[in-house]
Parts: sequence; C-alpha cells; structure tokens
Amino acid sequence: MQPPKPSPRVPLTRERALSTAVELADANGIGSLSMRKLAQALGIEAMSLYHHVANKDDILDGMVDMVFGEIDLPTEDMDWRTAMRTRATSARAALMRHPWAIAIMGSRSAPGSLTLRHHDAVIGACRRAGFAVDMAVHAFSLLDSYIYGFVLQEANLPFEDSDDVADVVDAMMLPFSADDYPHLVEMTTEHILQPGYKYGDEFDYGLDAILDTLEAAVRG
Repeated sequence: MQPPKPSPRVPLTRERALSTAVELADANGIGSLSMRKLAQALGIEAMSLYHHVANKDDILDGMVDMVFGEIDLPTEDMDWRTAMRTRATSARAALMRHPWAIAIMGSRSAPGSLTLRHHDAVIGACRRAGFAVDMAVHAFSLLDSYIYGFVLQEANLPFEDSDDVADVVDAMMLPFSADDYPHLVEMTTEHILQPGYKYGDEFDYGLDAILDTLEAAVRG
C-alpha cells in the first residue's frame, strides 16, 4: 500500500499574509502582532515574509486596506442619504469585526487602493448631492467621528448583550441609594431596563440626527 501523499503546500502570497495578520489581530489584538508570530502562523521562516511585504508598517497598511475593502461603498445610483446610511452601517459592522483597526487607521501614511477608493466614493457621493468641497469634508469628518466613536464605545461596554444589562446595572448601583442619582435611576428603569432595549439601536438615532443636520446645511 502506497503511503498517502503529503498535502500540497499552500503558496505564500501577499494577500494570504495580510489575511492571516488580520486574523491574528482579531484574535489577540494589534499589539500582539509581530513578524515572527505572523511567520509562525503561516508556517514559514520570518525572512520569507520579506518577499511579499516590506516590513511591519507595510503589513499594517495592508491590513487597514483590507478593512476598508469590506465596507460597502456608495454607488452613483443611490441618493445621498441612502449612500451615507449604507456606508455608515457597513463601516460600523466592519469595525466591530476588527476592533483593532480604528487605533491605526489614522496613522497610516501609505494608504492602499481600497482605502483611496473608499474615500473617493464617499466624497463623490457628497459632491453629486450638491455639497461644496468644504462641506463634503465637514460631512466626511463628522460621519467618521460618529461611526468610530460609537464603535469604540459599543466595543467597550461592560456587557455582551441586552440580557446582561440588568446584572450590570444592579452591580453598578448596589452601593448607592436611588435618591443619590434620581435622573440616572429614572433613565435606567424607564428606558434601559425595558424589554427589547439594545444600546446598538442608538446608532441609527444618532446617524439620522447627523444626516438631517447635514442635509439642512446643504439646502441652505
């Protein structure tokens, strides 16, 4: 009986190296990523990585580019509000999948093609809707600040889902009397602890408020 043939070795490519780097960062945080650990995960010697990536900065640039590539872009047939909502919702989902990304997105000085395509599409949607250049910049900055800030807050909540909220609230408020913080108690009991409440639902409310404001500013 012939011994089984070894499985063919998966060739190393830049895309495979970057995808593996993203997986490692998703699992262990961006601070845990190193050339050595990435090489180990790929089953190669660290020096072999340099045939496909220049250095760690090149890896980080590529990882950010991959995240931008996951975000749904506005299309020319979308009205502005639909385009911005689609992009914001998709960006939030991508950043929740890769919570490390926000910390390094602003620090990259060599953006990839997917990053540039993303920025160009968002600005283009604003310009087609009648935004002056400076107003398009304001809109882009405001929306990104809201999306990134919401994701950071959502990712750091002390509970996983709405089922855990009551336990967390009880633990927080246990040392205090309801008379100490009446407005906080009112908000918690009459809203947060009501059936069906999810903090994530606040995203749509805030997004609508921003879109309303921007539309009103453009209409003059």
